[in-house]
Amino acid sequence: MAFTGATVWDGTGAASVPNATIVVREGRIISIDEDTPPPRGAEVVALDGKHVIPGLINAHGHVSGRWAPAAVTDSAERVRGDLRQYALYGVTTVNSLGDDETVIGVRDAATGTEPHARLFAAGPVIDEFDADAARAAATANADAGVDWLKLRVDDNLGSSAKMPWEAVQAVMDVGNERGIPVATHLFYLDDAKRLLEMGSGMLAHSVRDAPVDEELIAALRSSGVCYVPTLTREVSTFVYSERPDFFDDPFFTRHADQTEMERVSEPAFMQRMAESTAAAGYRIALEQANENLVAISEAGLPVAMGTDTGPAARFPGYFEHLELWMMVEAGMTPAETLRSATGVAAECLGDDEIGTLEPGRWADFLVLGEDPLADIEATRSLERVYVAGTEVR
Repeated sequence: MAFTGATVWDGTGAASVPNATIVVREGRIISIDEDTPPPRGAEVVALDGKHVIPGLINAHGHVSGRWAPAAVTDSAERVRGDLRQYALYGVTTVNSLGDDETVIGVRDAATGTEPHARLFAAGPVIDEFDADAARAAATANADAGVDWLKLRVDDNLGSSAKMPWEAVQAVMDVGNERGIPVATHLFYLDDAKRLLEMGSGMLAHSVRDAPVDEELIAALRSSGVCYVPTLTREVSTFVYSERPDFFDDPFFTRHADQTEMERVSEPAFMQRMAESTAAAGYRIALEQANENLVAISEAGLPVAMGTDTGPAARFPGYFEHLELWMMVEAGMTPAETLRSATGVAAECLGDDEIGTLEPGRWADFLVLGEDPLADIEATRSLERVYVAGTEVR
Protein backbone atom coordinates (compact mmCIF):
# COMPACT_ATOMS: atom_id res chain seq x y z
CA MET A 1 0.00 0.00 0.00
CA ALA A 2 1.08 3.59 -0.57
CA PHE A 3 -0.33 6.51 1.41
CA THR A 4 0.33 9.72 -0.51
CA GLY A 5 0.16 13.48 -0.10
CA ALA A 6 0.17 13.93 3.68
CA THR A 7 2.59 15.84 5.88
CA VAL A 8 4.25 13.21 8.07
CA TRP A 9 5.67 13.79 11.55
CA ASP A 10 7.44 10.55 12.36
CA GLY A 11 7.72 10.71 16.16
CA THR A 12 11.53 10.93 16.27
CA GLY A 13 11.55 14.69 16.77
CA ALA A 14 12.78 15.32 13.24
CA ALA A 15 11.10 17.88 11.01
CA SER A 16 7.88 16.89 9.29
CA VAL A 17 8.02 15.56 5.74
CA PRO A 18 5.59 17.35 3.40
CA ASN A 19 3.81 15.65 0.50
CA ALA A 20 5.11 12.31 1.69
CA THR A 21 4.59 8.84 0.30
CA ILE A 22 4.40 6.14 2.97
CA VAL A 23 4.93 2.66 1.59
CA VAL A 24 3.62 -0.22 3.72
CA ARG A 25 4.08 -3.93 3.10
CA GLU A 26 2.77 -6.72 5.35
CA GLY A 27 1.88 -4.22 8.04
CA ARG A 28 5.28 -2.58 8.24
CA ILE A 29 6.71 0.64 6.91
CA ILE A 30 9.04 0.24 3.95
CA SER A 31 9.80 3.91 3.29
CA ILE A 32 8.66 7.49 3.80
CA ASP A 33 9.86 9.89 1.12
CA GLU A 34 8.94 13.37 -0.03
CA ASP A 35 7.54 13.92 -3.51
CA THR A 36 7.97 10.28 -4.48
CA PRO A 37 5.52 8.40 -6.72
CA PRO A 38 4.01 5.21 -5.26
CA PRO A 39 5.52 1.89 -6.33
CA ARG A 40 4.00 0.29 -9.40
CA GLY A 41 1.10 -1.97 -8.47
CA ALA A 42 0.62 -0.54 -4.98
CA GLU A 43 -2.85 0.18 -3.63
CA VAL A 44 -2.87 3.97 -3.25
CA VAL A 45 -4.63 5.84 -0.45
CA ALA A 46 -4.66 9.58 -1.14
CA LEU A 47 -4.18 11.72 1.98
CA ASP A 48 -3.63 15.09 0.32
CA GLY A 49 -3.67 17.96 2.80
CA LYS A 50 -3.79 15.65 5.82
CA HIS A 51 -1.33 15.23 8.70
CA VAL A 52 0.03 11.84 9.74
CA ILE A 53 1.55 11.06 13.14
CA PRO A 54 2.39 7.76 14.87
CA GLY A 55 -0.35 6.04 16.83
CA LEU A 56 -0.57 7.18 20.44
CA ILE A 57 0.93 4.99 23.17
CA ASN A 58 -0.56 4.95 26.65
CA ALA A 59 2.24 3.96 29.03
CA HIS A 60 -0.19 3.47 31.92
CA GLY A 61 -3.69 2.23 31.28
CA HIS A 62 -5.89 -0.65 32.41
CA VAL A 63 -7.54 -3.20 30.15
CA SER A 64 -10.23 -5.38 31.71
CA GLY A 65 -13.11 -5.68 29.27
CA ARG A 66 -15.20 -3.10 31.09
CA TRP A 67 -15.67 -0.94 27.97
CA ALA A 68 -16.75 -3.58 25.47
CA PRO A 69 -20.36 -3.52 24.22
CA ALA A 70 -22.80 -5.09 26.68
CA ALA A 71 -23.76 -7.77 24.16
CA VAL A 72 -20.23 -9.19 24.20
CA THR A 73 -20.03 -11.95 26.83
CA ASP A 74 -16.79 -13.83 26.08
CA SER A 75 -14.08 -12.52 28.42
CA ALA A 76 -11.34 -12.46 25.78
CA GLU A 77 -13.60 -10.68 23.31
CA ARG A 78 -14.46 -8.14 25.98
CA VAL A 79 -10.74 -7.41 26.40
CA ARG A 80 -10.45 -6.99 22.64
CA GLY A 81 -13.44 -4.66 22.87
CA ASP A 82 -11.48 -2.43 25.24
CA LEU A 83 -8.52 -2.48 22.85
CA ARG A 84 -10.76 -1.52 19.95
CA GLN A 85 -12.22 1.33 22.02
CA TYR A 86 -8.73 2.69 22.58
CA ALA A 87 -7.87 2.33 18.90
CA LEU A 88 -10.99 4.12 17.68
CA TYR A 89 -9.59 7.22 19.39
CA GLY A 90 -6.10 6.72 17.98
CA VAL A 91 -4.45 4.93 20.92
CA THR A 92 -2.68 2.07 19.17
CA THR A 93 -0.74 0.65 22.16
CA VAL A 94 -1.71 0.29 25.82
CA ASN A 95 0.50 -0.76 28.71
CA SER A 96 -2.05 -2.37 31.05
CA LEU A 97 -0.63 -1.96 34.55
CA GLY A 98 -3.09 -4.12 36.44
CA ASP A 99 -5.08 -6.86 34.75
CA ASP A 100 -5.80 -10.59 34.88
CA GLU A 101 -4.94 -13.81 33.08
CA THR A 102 -7.48 -13.10 30.32
CA VAL A 103 -5.54 -10.00 29.31
CA ILE A 104 -2.30 -11.96 29.21
CA GLY A 105 -4.00 -14.58 27.04
CA VAL A 106 -5.23 -11.96 24.58
CA ARG A 107 -1.74 -10.50 24.38
CA ASP A 108 -0.24 -13.94 23.74
CA ALA A 109 -2.76 -14.73 21.01
CA ALA A 110 -2.14 -11.47 19.13
CA THR A 111 -0.22 -11.55 15.85
CA GLY A 112 0.45 -7.80 15.78
CA THR A 113 -1.86 -7.17 12.85
CA GLU A 114 -5.24 -7.09 14.63
CA PRO A 115 -7.25 -3.88 14.07
CA HIS A 116 -7.12 -2.83 17.70
CA ALA A 117 -4.57 -1.47 20.16
CA ARG A 118 -1.44 -3.44 20.93
CA LEU A 119 -1.12 -4.68 24.49
CA PHE A 120 1.44 -4.96 27.24
CA ALA A 121 0.30 -6.75 30.40
CA ALA A 122 1.35 -6.62 34.06
CA GLY A 123 -1.02 -9.12 35.65
CA PRO A 124 -2.72 -8.33 38.96
CA VAL A 125 -1.39 -5.34 40.92
CA ILE A 126 0.79 -6.57 43.77
CA ASP A 127 -0.34 -4.99 47.04
CA GLU A 128 0.55 -7.65 49.60
CA PHE A 129 1.76 -6.39 52.97
CA ASP A 130 3.72 -9.51 53.87
CA ALA A 131 7.08 -9.85 52.13
CA ASP A 132 6.69 -13.58 51.47
CA ALA A 133 3.20 -13.05 50.06
CA ALA A 134 4.46 -10.21 47.88
CA ARG A 135 7.26 -12.38 46.54
CA ALA A 136 4.78 -15.18 45.81
CA ALA A 137 2.44 -12.82 43.98
CA ALA A 138 5.28 -11.35 41.94
CA THR A 139 6.58 -14.83 41.10
CA ALA A 140 3.12 -15.92 39.97
CA ASN A 141 2.90 -12.91 37.67
CA ALA A 142 6.38 -13.57 36.32
CA ASP A 143 5.49 -17.21 35.68
CA ALA A 144 2.44 -16.01 33.71
CA GLY A 145 4.77 -14.10 31.39
CA VAL A 146 3.99 -10.50 32.26
CA ASP A 147 5.78 -7.59 30.62
CA TRP A 148 5.82 -5.57 33.85
CA LEU A 149 5.32 -6.07 37.56
CA LYS A 150 3.11 -3.41 39.18
CA LEU A 151 2.94 -2.42 42.84
CA ARG A 152 1.35 0.36 44.87
CA VAL A 153 3.05 2.57 47.46
CA ASP A 154 0.27 4.96 48.47
CA ASP A 155 -1.86 5.74 51.51
CA ASN A 156 -4.75 7.25 49.54
CA LEU A 157 -4.39 10.73 51.08
CA GLY A 158 -3.80 9.28 54.52
CA SER A 159 -6.87 7.05 54.56
CA SER A 160 -5.02 3.71 54.42
CA ALA A 161 -1.66 2.10 55.13
CA LYS A 162 1.12 1.91 52.55
CA MET A 163 2.66 -1.30 51.32
CA PRO A 164 5.63 -1.98 53.67
CA TRP A 165 9.09 -1.50 52.24
CA GLU A 166 10.03 -5.11 52.96
CA ALA A 167 7.21 -6.23 50.68
CA VAL A 168 8.23 -3.70 48.05
CA GLN A 169 11.78 -5.02 48.14
CA ALA A 170 10.51 -8.57 47.68
CA VAL A 171 8.80 -7.54 44.45
CA MET A 172 11.90 -5.67 43.28
CA ASP A 173 13.96 -8.79 43.96
CA VAL A 174 11.69 -10.91 41.77
CA GLY A 175 11.86 -8.28 39.03
CA ASN A 176 15.64 -8.30 39.13
CA GLU A 177 15.82 -12.09 39.19
CA ARG A 178 13.43 -12.52 36.27
CA GLY A 179 14.45 -9.49 34.22
CA ILE A 180 11.02 -7.85 34.47
CA PRO A 181 10.78 -4.09 35.13
CA VAL A 182 8.67 -2.90 38.06
CA ALA A 183 6.21 -0.04 37.59
CA THR A 184 5.41 1.76 40.83
CA HIS A 185 2.26 3.61 41.81
CA LEU A 186 3.24 6.47 44.12
CA PHE A 187 2.16 9.86 45.42
CA TYR A 188 4.90 11.26 47.65
CA LEU A 189 8.27 12.75 46.75
CA ASP A 190 10.21 10.81 49.38
CA ASP A 191 8.65 7.55 48.22
CA ALA A 192 9.62 8.32 44.61
CA LYS A 193 13.24 8.74 45.66
CA ARG A 194 13.27 5.53 47.64
CA LEU A 195 11.57 3.57 44.88
CA LEU A 196 14.20 4.72 42.40
CA GLU A 197 16.94 3.66 44.82
CA MET A 198 15.29 0.24 45.04
CA GLY A 199 15.22 -0.15 41.27
CA SER A 200 11.81 0.99 40.08
CA GLY A 201 11.56 0.79 36.29
CA MET A 202 8.80 3.39 35.96
CA LEU A 203 7.26 6.09 38.13
CA ALA A 204 3.71 5.36 37.06
CA HIS A 205 2.12 8.51 38.49
CA SER A 206 3.10 12.08 39.29
CA VAL A 207 4.75 13.22 42.48
CA ARG A 208 1.86 15.16 43.95
CA ASP A 209 2.70 16.21 47.51
CA ALA A 210 5.68 18.56 47.02
CA PRO A 211 7.83 20.14 44.31
CA VAL A 212 10.34 17.77 42.78
CA ASP A 213 13.87 18.60 43.87
CA GLU A 214 17.36 18.20 42.46
CA GLU A 215 17.80 14.90 44.26
CA LEU A 216 14.87 13.31 42.43
CA ILE A 217 15.85 14.88 39.12
CA ALA A 218 19.38 13.51 39.52
CA ALA A 219 18.00 10.07 40.35
CA LEU A 220 15.75 10.09 37.29
CA ARG A 221 18.63 11.24 35.09
CA SER A 222 21.06 8.60 36.31
CA SER A 223 18.52 5.78 36.13
CA GLY A 224 16.86 6.73 32.85
CA VAL A 225 13.52 5.77 34.40
CA CYS A 226 10.45 7.29 32.77
CA TYR A 227 8.03 9.59 34.55
CA VAL A 228 4.36 9.04 33.70
CA PRO A 229 2.22 11.98 34.91
CA THR A 230 -1.35 10.55 34.54
CA LEU A 231 -2.91 14.00 35.00
CA THR A 232 -6.34 12.82 33.92
CA ARG A 233 -6.38 10.34 36.79
CA GLU A 234 -6.71 13.30 39.15
CA VAL A 235 -9.32 14.92 36.91
CA SER A 236 -11.51 11.83 37.11
CA THR A 237 -11.73 12.18 40.89
CA PHE A 238 -13.50 15.55 40.84
CA VAL A 239 -14.68 16.48 37.33
CA TYR A 240 -18.11 14.85 37.64
CA SER A 241 -19.23 17.09 40.49
CA GLU A 242 -20.97 18.90 37.63
CA ARG A 243 -21.48 18.09 33.97
CA PRO A 244 -18.01 18.21 32.35
CA ASP A 245 -17.55 20.29 29.22
CA PHE A 246 -16.15 17.35 27.30
CA PHE A 247 -19.54 15.60 27.43
CA ASP A 248 -20.48 18.05 24.67
CA ASP A 249 -17.35 17.46 22.58
CA PRO A 250 -18.36 15.66 19.36
CA PHE A 251 -15.01 13.87 19.37
CA PHE A 252 -15.84 12.45 22.81
CA THR A 253 -19.40 11.46 21.99
CA ARG A 254 -18.32 9.75 18.75
CA HIS A 255 -17.47 6.56 20.65
CA ALA A 256 -18.27 7.33 24.31
CA ASP A 257 -19.98 4.74 26.49
CA GLN A 258 -23.48 6.16 27.00
CA THR A 259 -24.21 3.98 30.03
CA GLU A 260 -21.15 5.27 31.86
CA MET A 261 -22.00 8.84 30.89
CA GLU A 262 -25.43 8.37 32.44
CA ARG A 263 -23.99 6.80 35.59
CA VAL A 264 -21.62 9.66 36.35
CA SER A 265 -24.35 12.17 35.51
CA GLU A 266 -26.75 10.92 38.17
CA PRO A 267 -27.47 13.71 40.69
CA ALA A 268 -26.54 11.53 43.66
CA PHE A 269 -23.19 10.60 42.10
CA MET A 270 -22.40 14.21 41.29
CA GLN A 271 -23.32 15.34 44.80
CA ARG A 272 -21.09 12.71 46.41
CA MET A 273 -18.20 13.87 44.27
CA ALA A 274 -18.86 17.53 45.05
CA GLU A 275 -18.81 16.77 48.78
CA SER A 276 -15.84 14.38 48.69
CA THR A 277 -12.81 15.42 50.72
CA ALA A 278 -10.70 13.07 48.59
CA ALA A 279 -11.84 14.85 45.43
CA ALA A 280 -10.84 18.18 46.94
CA GLY A 281 -7.46 16.74 47.90
CA TYR A 282 -6.77 15.35 44.46
CA ARG A 283 -7.79 18.64 42.84
CA ILE A 284 -5.01 20.31 44.84
CA ALA A 285 -2.64 17.44 44.02
CA LEU A 286 -3.22 18.07 40.31
CA GLU A 287 -1.81 21.57 40.64
CA GLN A 288 1.39 20.15 42.12
CA ALA A 289 1.49 17.44 39.46
CA ASN A 290 1.37 20.08 36.74
CA GLU A 291 4.26 22.02 38.25
CA ASN A 292 6.34 18.87 38.64
CA LEU A 293 5.68 17.76 35.08
CA VAL A 294 7.10 21.02 33.76
CA ALA A 295 10.17 20.79 36.02
CA ILE A 296 10.93 17.25 34.87
CA SER A 297 10.32 18.04 31.23
CA GLU A 298 12.51 21.14 31.35
CA ALA A 299 15.26 19.03 32.90
CA GLY A 300 15.25 16.96 29.70
CA LEU A 301 14.10 13.76 31.41
CA PRO A 302 11.93 11.15 29.69
CA VAL A 303 8.22 11.77 30.19
CA ALA A 304 5.83 9.14 28.83
CA MET A 305 2.17 9.87 28.31
CA GLY A 306 -0.09 7.79 30.52
CA THR A 307 -3.59 8.25 31.84
CA ASP A 308 -4.60 5.39 34.18
CA THR A 309 -7.70 5.00 32.00
CA GLY A 310 -9.83 1.89 32.02
CA PRO A 311 -11.43 1.94 35.48
CA ALA A 312 -14.86 3.45 36.00
CA ALA A 313 -15.31 7.09 34.87
CA ARG A 314 -11.95 7.13 33.08
CA PHE A 315 -13.00 6.98 29.45
CA PRO A 316 -10.38 5.08 27.41
CA GLY A 317 -9.30 6.77 24.23
CA TYR A 318 -10.70 10.23 24.81
CA PHE A 319 -8.82 10.78 28.07
CA GLU A 320 -5.54 10.28 26.22
CA HIS A 321 -6.33 13.32 24.06
CA LEU A 322 -7.36 15.22 27.19
CA GLU A 323 -4.04 14.23 28.76
CA LEU A 324 -2.12 15.64 25.80
CA TRP A 325 -4.02 18.92 26.08
CA MET A 326 -3.35 19.09 29.83
CA MET A 327 0.36 18.46 29.32
CA VAL A 328 0.53 21.41 26.94
CA GLU A 329 -1.55 23.55 29.28
CA ALA A 330 0.93 22.70 32.05
CA GLY A 331 3.82 24.04 29.97
CA MET A 332 5.15 21.40 27.57
CA THR A 333 5.21 22.18 23.87
CA PRO A 334 3.00 20.25 21.43
CA ALA A 335 6.09 18.60 19.95
CA GLU A 336 7.37 17.51 23.37
CA THR A 337 3.94 16.22 24.29
CA LEU A 338 3.51 14.26 21.07
CA ARG A 339 6.97 12.75 21.53
CA SER A 340 5.94 11.67 25.03
CA ALA A 341 3.00 9.78 23.52
CA THR A 342 4.92 8.20 20.65
CA GLY A 343 8.68 7.76 20.39
CA VAL A 344 9.49 8.36 24.07
CA ALA A 345 6.67 6.11 25.28
CA ALA A 346 7.90 3.31 23.03
CA GLU A 347 11.40 3.68 24.43
CA CYS A 348 10.01 3.58 27.97
CA LEU A 349 8.25 0.32 27.14
CA GLY A 350 11.39 -1.07 25.54
CA ASP A 351 9.72 -1.67 22.18
CA ASP A 352 11.64 -0.73 19.02
CA GLU A 353 8.84 -1.74 16.62
CA ILE A 354 6.33 0.98 17.53
CA GLY A 355 6.26 4.67 18.42
CA THR A 356 7.91 6.13 15.34
CA LEU A 357 7.24 5.90 11.63
CA GLU A 358 10.49 4.44 10.34
CA PRO A 359 11.35 1.61 7.96
CA GLY A 360 10.86 -1.79 9.57
CA ARG A 361 8.45 -0.58 12.24
CA TRP A 362 4.76 -1.35 12.43
CA ALA A 363 2.60 0.98 10.35
CA ASP A 364 0.58 2.30 13.29
CA PHE A 365 -0.45 5.84 12.46
CA LEU A 366 -3.18 8.45 12.66
CA VAL A 367 -4.56 10.63 9.89
CA LEU A 368 -5.51 14.09 11.14
CA GLY A 369 -7.26 16.94 9.41
CA GLU A 370 -5.19 19.58 11.18
CA ASP A 371 -1.60 20.04 12.37
CA PRO A 372 -1.07 18.95 16.01
CA LEU A 373 2.33 20.63 16.14
CA ALA A 374 0.55 23.96 15.75
CA ASP A 375 -2.29 23.13 18.16
CA ILE A 376 -2.38 19.99 20.30
CA GLU A 377 -6.17 19.89 20.10
CA ALA A 378 -5.71 18.99 16.45
CA THR A 379 -5.26 15.38 17.59
CA ARG A 380 -9.05 15.50 17.89
CA SER A 381 -9.32 16.15 14.15
CA LEU A 382 -8.75 12.41 13.84
CA GLU A 383 -10.09 11.00 10.59
CA ARG A 384 -8.52 7.55 10.29
CA VAL A 385 -6.56 5.13 12.47
CA TYR A 386 -4.26 2.45 11.08
CA VAL A 387 -2.74 -0.47 12.98
CA ALA A 388 -0.23 -2.48 10.99
CA GLY A 389 -1.48 -0.68 7.89
CA THR A 390 -5.08 -1.82 8.45
CA GLU A 391 -7.74 0.79 9.09
CA VAL A 392 -9.60 0.49 12.38
CA ARG A 393 -13.35 0.76 11.82
